[in-house]
Amino acid sequence: MPNPTAAMLVIGDEILSGRTREANAYHLAGELTRVGIDLREIRVVPDDHEVIVEALNALRAGYTHVFTSGGIGPTHDDITADAVAAAFGVGIDVRDDARELLEAALARRGLTPTADQLRMARIPDGATLIVNDLSGAPGFSVGNVHVMAGVPSIFVAMVETVLPTLETGAPRLSREVRFEVGEGRIATPLRELAEAMPHLSFGSYPFREGEVRGTNIVVRGTDPALLDDAVARLEAIRTATAIAR
Repeated sequence: MPNPTAAMLVIGDEILSGRTREANAYHLAGELTRVGIDLREIRVVPDDHEVIVEALNALRAGYTHVFTSGGIGPTHDDITADAVAAAFGVGIDVRDDARELLEAALARRGLTPTADQLRMARIPDGATLIVNDLSGAPGFSVGNVHVMAGVPSIFVAMVETVLPTLETGAPRLSREVRFEVGEGRIATPLRELAEAMPHLSFGSYPFREGEVRGTNIVVRGTDPALLDDAVARLEAIRTATAIAR
């Protein structure tokens, strides 16, 4: 059976403007690879209600899971929860269980929630909460969409909560073989190998270290035996290339 698939929707003007360096996609990609969910697309959109709704509807129709990052805080530009509710055609309001989590987290700091902070307890109807112990403000899942904070430490905590609840597949493994020649020298045998082993993916990554111009070939797949076979063939190509130099 093929692995479940996923897309990530990163939401925020600060990402598109370069004001904030995006880190959550890197973390999510590694975690999904580890558990056997294939991340197929990462899309970045501004804080625009209609754009978010359109992107959500497109992604949730095309993938097993959609993970969002950003836009669920207390300020006027945090509009992700409303956009998710609109995408699913459901209502949204402050929910008692979400408010209790937020109140408890603030109480531990000697605070009570303001009206603005209570915006973080607004949850679309029918959603399941994604609890985190760092901020107390929950994320939520609706259908196949998992809505999480943009703050990296909170995003990491929410991913840790969500992943055990999802159907997963075979972890995607990788092997790497280093060639100390440029890509052009190995392009033909690499293409032939990729065509001969269609259940694996081959990536070519050139590098330069001082006077050495080389290429790292990364092969990815779910079958360890196939990966070992691919590595053996790559090493044979490397040996032949070295002899031909």
